Amino acid sequence: MSNMMRAAIKPQTAANNTVFGVIVAISFCHLLNDMMQSLLPAIYPGLKTDLGLSFGQIGLVTFVYQITASILQPLIGLYADKRPVPLALPGGTLFSLAGLTVLSIAHSYGLVLVGASLLGMGSSVFHPESSRVARMAAGGRHGLAQSLFQVGGNVGQALGPLAAALVVVRWGQSSLAFFALLALLSGAVLWNIATWYRHHGLTRLKTGGHAALAIELPKGQAARGIAILLTLIFSKYVYLASLTSYFTFYLIHRFGVSVQNAQLHLFAFLAAVAVGTVAGGPLGDRFGRKYVIWFSILGALPFTLMLPYANLFWTTPLTIMIGLILASAFPAIVVFAQELVPGKVGMISGLFFGFSFGMGGLGAALLGWLADRISIEAVYQICAFLPAIGLLTAFLPNIEVGRKRP
Repeated sequence: MSNMMRAAIKPQTAANNTVFGVIVAISFCHLLNDMMQSLLPAIYPGLKTDLGLSFGQIGLVTFVYQITASILQPLIGLYADKRPVPLALPGGTLFSLAGLTVLSIAHSYGLVLVGASLLGMGSSVFHPESSRVARMAAGGRHGLAQSLFQVGGNVGQALGPLAAALVVVRWGQSSLAFFALLALLSGAVLWNIATWYRHHGLTRLKTGGHAALAIELPKGQAARGIAILLTLIFSKYVYLASLTSYFTFYLIHRFGVSVQNAQLHLFAFLAAVAVGTVAGGPLGDRFGRKYVIWFSILGALPFTLMLPYANLFWTTPLTIMIGLILASAFPAIVVFAQELVPGKVGMISGLFFGFSFGMGGLGAALLGWLADRISIEAVYQICAFLPAIGLLTAFLPNIEVGRKRP
């Protein structure tokens, strides 16, 4: 394994070469990270019973995790932009290891909160630094690198519930200690990546990482572009939260399908999200990121408007199209933002990963509250208009004029 890893990430110093070994390795670690993070909700039912927690206390556990995973990311990214710390990548896995270990033995509410915060800190270190590594290894194919990196997270999020169903539900809270061993595996891989980062990645980032931006924009115009991109992230992730969190309830309530059948529909949607994530980055490299952002946000609107009124036969194809189109947005948005603010790869990556994570969690909570009051069907009728926010793409600055596309 060690020899294979060394061969996969052998030094390459030419900034225009795409180092696929590094990108695949960091994507694999993204898979492990997001799978570990998604195990937290799996112990909620047991915690509620064993500790006598209220729904409000369970919500506070989620809040503590999300606040550490979201708010810290841009701050860590900003610090690393000024003082790169390659060993932060393997070091960050220690937080995830500690978090899962604490949660596996937590028999008091205070320890549960500590474990959740440690788990969130592990994620807050990993995302901005690993996104920076993906850009270092991109060799000019920044969209492709971000897509491959992010699809690892998509797969990890999909595997998390499966792992919870097979292991955590059967063996209980203590089984989280077994998954903590995955943090050691991730740390071993990230140690090799950190070595490449120190000796080759920093040079590549300085010599080729920002060359794609032909003209540096005025500060105000760049800030406006970042604000528009964050608004697009809001529309994308709140809508995705409506499907990832409540789609099974919607199918069961409206069409009377079984739980197993509803899960199959959800799996089809998640698979489409993974495919869309892989496709979005290379398409942005080839045709321009602004065009991909136009299509990936606004292009989903016809399908989201039809979904609340579709029968069961058409519901799955519509959600597959929505997943494919919406998921293609994030790689293009992240790379576009990195090029708006050259030299701040870590801060921008942390800001957008943290914001997307926070909007997904906040959106799920707000939509759940709304569904209790106006019905889940009405929620989908309202959310159907969220992709219309994609019209704001028209106000993004054009930074791709004259660019040589790889």
